[in-house]
Amino acid sequence: TSSVSKSRFFSVSEDRKGNLWFGSIGSGVYSYDGNSFQNFTTKDGLASDEVVSIYEDETGNIWFGANGGVSCYDGKSFRNYLMKGETMIEGNTQKSAPNTQRPPNEVNSIIEDKTGNFWFGTRGNTFIYDGKAFTTVTHNGRPFTNVRWIIEDKKGNIWLGGKDGLWRYDGKIYANITKNFVGYIYEDKRGNIWTSSQRADDRRWVLSRYDEKSLADKMPAVTEIRAVDENIKGMIFGILEV
Repeated sequence: TSSVSKSRFFSVSEDRKGNLWFGSIGSGVYSYDGNSFQNFTTKDGLASDEVVSIYEDETGNIWFGANGGVSCYDGKSFRNYLMKGETMIEGNTQKSAPNTQRPPNEVNSIIEDKTGNFWFGTRGNTFIYDGKAFTTVTHNGRPFTNVRWIIEDKKGNIWLGGKDGLWRYDGKIYANITKNFVGYIYEDKRGNIWTSSQRADDRRWVLSRYDEKSLADKMPAVTEIRAVDENIKGMIFGILEV
């Protein structure tokens, strides 16, 4: 359609009103209400025109993970939170992050947990935002970096996946489940945890299913599903149960 940019699109989400949101690399965000498209860019207050993740919070605000920061849209205006060195800062202004950041420091994943705290996984550090301040997520004094995906399961555990593998946080302790690079995490209807990960030995991507009954164990029972063709090494970007 001529209503939409030819930029590469990396994220899509449907909000509770049925609107579709599309995040692009270079042309900001598009919304579609079933009849027409509307484009939002840095000119409208978006933090960056490179958007890789979209999330709707409990109050209906839409969050956009972008290169250099994150934007919260309340239906009228954007509030931006920008990366500054090793941390993130909030501001009352609609200041945008530079679009020229190279290498990019994108906000890969956003969630709001059951306590109302927000988790942001970026190519740099991982942060928790309590509505007032940002805290860097660490384990034994070392920050979690390049976290690609974050979820909260039905029991309230937080799962982090990225270059340091798969980690589970039960509110007290961080437990490392695998050291292989993890690109995506998903909880199915039965409570099993699925991941896409890259094996260290041959760099092939595989699906892993961690059994719900063993998730509290130090090493949950896991089933690996891999392509029969040894030449298939492509990354698995997403998982969905229908």
